[in-house]
Amino acid sequence: MTKEKVLEALKNVTYPGFTKDIVTFNFVKDIEISDNRVALSLDITSSAPEVKEQLNKDIEVELKKIGASEVIATIIQPKAPKEMSNSMSGKNLAPQVKNFVMVSSGKGGVGKSTTSVNLAIAMAMQGKKVGLLDADIYGPNVPRMMGLLDQKPEIQGNKVLPLKAYGVEVMSMGSLMEPGQSLIWRGSMIMKAIEQFLRDILWSELDVLVIDMPPGTGDAQLTLAQSVPVTAGVTVTTPQEVSLDDSRRSLDMFQKLHIPIAGVIENMSGFICPSCETESDIFGMGTSEAVAKEFDSTLMVRIPIEPAIRIGGDTGMPIVYHKPDSETAKRYQEAANKLIAFIDKVNEEGGADNSGIQPTTPPGVSACSTGTAPQQSSGGSCGTGCGCH
Repeated sequence: MTKEKVLEALKNVTYPGFTKDIVTFNFVKDIEISDNRVALSLDITSSAPEVKEQLNKDIEVELKKIGASEVIATIIQPKAPKEMSNSMSGKNLAPQVKNFVMVSSGKGGVGKSTTSVNLAIAMAMQGKKVGLLDADIYGPNVPRMMGLLDQKPEIQGNKVLPLKAYGVEVMSMGSLMEPGQSLIWRGSMIMKAIEQFLRDILWSELDVLVIDMPPGTGDAQLTLAQSVPVTAGVTVTTPQEVSLDDSRRSLDMFQKLHIPIAGVIENMSGFICPSCETESDIFGMGTSEAVAKEFDSTLMVRIPIEPAIRIGGDTGMPIVYHKPDSETAKRYQEAANKLIAFIDKVNEEGGADNSGIQPTTPPGVSACSTGTAPQQSSGGSCGTGCGCH
């Protein structure tokens, strides 16, 4: 009985909910062998007791196949997040989801959807139960990027089952409409669509739901923040000043909506030559770090321009999954690690809370169109949660 033989046997133990094994995920940390007795430790990312139970069972089966007389598996799990009642966290249309992450940008064309896709997959590769909601109503690109372009979701009763790819549950307006069809919707229709994506999609009990938002700081962002307590906000930008100006607005929006800011991801930050693998500065690198500090946050990672990112997005083969050893994939994994740590920190400190931004006017009545002007709050808003300032 050798360590190599044990590791080979453990490659047959698939991590629950995924197609990869615990050795590939690098969950196996220590192996001790004494005669035919095997003791090992695993450090996994799921706090679910059923995952631990399944792994214990599968590990024992596989190791006894190669002659182990006794198997002792010590499985280390993260602490389960604190349960928050709606009275503490405000309104929540999808209480089965533990954490919501809003990925936003002040302007379009900065790689927000690509970031959302690779962040979601990177967290799923670490064993998290992840969903990806493409809330970019006017530009739903996620189905193509996830290899789901021609797939339609199933209807179960009056609910919709999300599609699945790369260990991630996925829903997008692009999966519900015909290719090339335009949406010419007013704000109220967008707000209703956001609520339905949360209420009428049969999301399972997810650790994280990553939400790819439309560009800007409008109706969709306010509706989402009022519908669920958002645990973390991530702003995506490029290094140019014209993009950073809009990123400040995105970060300011997070503050006004009481969304904890996980950080800034700087896209198109340098160029990696596919022939020589040299990284060159073409648009500026690291310029968003100062902007992040203005909002008491951090620059999570710099994502360079690399041809494999574009190819992966166009072909439905995301770089973080299909080229995990590439420099870009490693940086997405780094961003995912930092995001998971930030989510854990927010939950340890009491969790997200959207009670302070709930509307105080009757349903269907706009606070800004009533006859009497409300008093302004210290934060500059009209104090009603309507989002007018």
